[in-house]
Order: sequence, then C-alpha cells, then structure tokens
Amino acid sequence: MQNPFQNAMAQLDKTSEINKNFSAEFIQRMRQPDRDIRISIPIKMDDSSLRVFEGYRVQYNNALGPYKGGIRYHPDTEINEVKALAFWMALKCAVANIPMGGGKGGITVDPKKLSKGELERLSRGWVRGLSDILGPYKDVPAPDVNTTPEIMAWMTDEFEKITGDKTKATFTGKPINKGGSEGRSAATAQGGFYVFETLRADVGLPQKCKVVIQGIGNVGGHAGKIWSKAGHKVIAISESKGGIHNENGLDIEKLLEHKKVTGSISDFPGAKNISNQELLGLSCDLLIPAAFENVITDANASKIKAKAILELANGPTTPEADEILFKRGIPIVPDILANSGGVIVSYFEWEQNLKNEHWTEKEVFEKLKKIMEDASKKISKKTKESKISLRMGAFILALERIKAKTI
Repeated sequence: MQNPFQNAMAQLDKTSEINKNFSAEFIQRMRQPDRDIRISIPIKMDDSSLRVFEGYRVQYNNALGPYKGGIRYHPDTEINEVKALAFWMALKCAVANIPMGGGKGGITVDPKKLSKGELERLSRGWVRGLSDILGPYKDVPAPDVNTTPEIMAWMTDEFEKITGDKTKATFTGKPINKGGSEGRSAATAQGGFYVFETLRADVGLPQKCKVVIQGIGNVGGHAGKIWSKAGHKVIAISESKGGIHNENGLDIEKLLEHKKVTGSISDFPGAKNISNQELLGLSCDLLIPAAFENVITDANASKIKAKAILELANGPTTPEADEILFKRGIPIVPDILANSGGVIVSYFEWEQNLKNEHWTEKEVFEKLKKIMEDASKKISKKTKESKISLRMGAFILALERIKAKTI
C-alpha cells in the first residue's frame, strides 16, 4: 500500500514547483508536523486480560488557530496515515478560511471486535493519554472513520473529569443533547454538494447527472440521499466487500434500510452485484470516492470513465493517478475543498459551545453554503487563470493563507 504521507508531500512539492512564491524555508516547514505523538493505551478487557493499544495524535500546523481534526479507529491506522490526514486538515481549514489548524488522531484497532464497554474504556484511555495537549484553544478533535457521537460524548466527559473544563468545546461531533451541532452528520456530504453545485458547469457536467459513489458509510450514505433528492441518478454504490449497480438508478432510502436489515448492500432487489474495481470503471457523469485513501491509482486511472470526480474521502487519488486523469481531461474536485463541510460544521459546533448557543440546521447549512461557494469560486478562478488543476488551485490558496500567518 502506498504511504499516504509520501503522497501528501508529493502534492506539496508539485505545488511549490507550480507556484514560485513559496520560499524553500516555508515549504520545508510544511513538510514536518509541529508535533507527532504516539501513546500506549492499556485496557482491561471483558475477560480480565490486559491489552495495550497504540494511539496517535498529530498536531500539524496551528498558524490559523487551534489544531482541528478527527480520530479514526481502524486496524490499518498508523502514524504515516495520521500525519497525511493532519496535513490535509491544515490545508482544508485554510481553504475554508476558518480559524483552525490541522490535526488528526487515531487508534490501531478493529472496533467491531470490541464490546461497548471495551470501546468506552479505550476511548477514555486515549483522552487520558493526551489530555495535556487538548483543549478548546489548543486542539479540538472530532469523529472520523469508525468513531461516533457517542464516542465523542465519552471523550468529552473524560476530558471534563480530568481538567474541569465545562465548555464541551474540546470535542466536536457530539450528540445534539450533549452540545452537538445540528447538521453535523450530513455536513461532509452536504458541503460537497454545495461545491458540486457551484462548480458543476465549470467541470462540464450536465444539469442532471448519473452518479457513482464508492463507500456507503456516513459520508457515502448521506451523499446518496442528497444527490438523489436533488434529482440526480445514483446508479451504483459500494461497501468494503463490493458494490451494486442499476443503470436506472437506486432507491437509496430503501437500500439503506436493506443494509440495516441484512448487514450488507449485496443482493439488493433490482441491482447487480459488482466488485469495487468494476464500480470505479463504470461509465457515469460523476464519480464520488467517499471511503478511504489510495482508491484511484496509476493501476486503474486509465479505466475511469467518469466525466468528473468529487473527492468526499481524504486522499482517494494518488499523485500518479492525478497526473493520468489531468492529462485525460477528467477534472477532480479535491478533498481539501470537496469534503471540508465536516470540519466547517465542527468549527460551528466549537463556536456554539464557547458562546453557549444552539443554531438551527437551517442556520448551519446557510452558513456552510456561503463558505463552500466562496472557496469554490476562488479556487475555480485560480485554476482558470493559471491553467492548473483544481487540486493545485486549492493547495495554492491554502498555502498562501497559512504563509500569511506563519512567523
């Protein structure tokens, strides 16, 4: 598997080649996180045995504000992945022009193999190991892959016990009744949709699109519902084991119900089971990778038949694939723009907690739409002026903003 941090640094190097306004010293600073922490988390299991898990927090850059970024629980989570995600988060906050820096955390674990009690003890253990570097004005974590509002509530409670902080602003993505924000679960997909609507004509897509979504977790599931509701046709969607395809469109609400009942999307009535690789090669208007890194590579980029790609996952396209697709004239709306809705609404939650306010979903999405449209238009303008990819336009905008605040 490709090292995601090497991919992130290749993107940084390419940006510095294209834009000569960044000094070698500034680029050198951006190649290293401010802090890179690994902790051991000893947990008493339900059978009374002791297991020690490895946890991480990378604080990449706080030139614009407190470190901000999710925590993922996954068996493949390791430090290079977390570093890459923290780097991208710094750029994402800068693209959105919100006063937050970039961070990311994780634990190497398969949470499906833990009981609820073990999961709670593990989550609280992560906070105990890192509480001295967290805080509403230091570092504000959030959910990511396999972490939930309930886990954020446990972490908030543990942090309050340790520090006495009652603002609830140190963790975002909490349940609504425990200081969470309206609209948070749909925010990444909803923000991506606002970007899509702003850039649709620019990237040459029709008013009504045939859409393929890779991933049916929180982000992919919400994306399916949002694009379908707007009159687009979701013709294929996948989970880790494989996907399903119906050229006439899938009923996403019924599909999500089918998944809830059967535990899988396979054998959905009226749809054909396909592999994940087949799904990526389907002919469509818009391909939305909404799961993990390194999905579109130099091995499959030549087989992509989408007219455009919108990255709701972090780092789904390798630098080599980026080059192939750019040469083929297939525009990619990059992750640091397309999926920044999640961190923007996390920022809104942090702001609501500190001000002791609670905004309606309508207010949240109105504020989100304005930020996403503004960022999309600025990046599109840079792209057209310099004849560069949308990714390079987004990187340049983000790095300019970080550079302006870097001492």
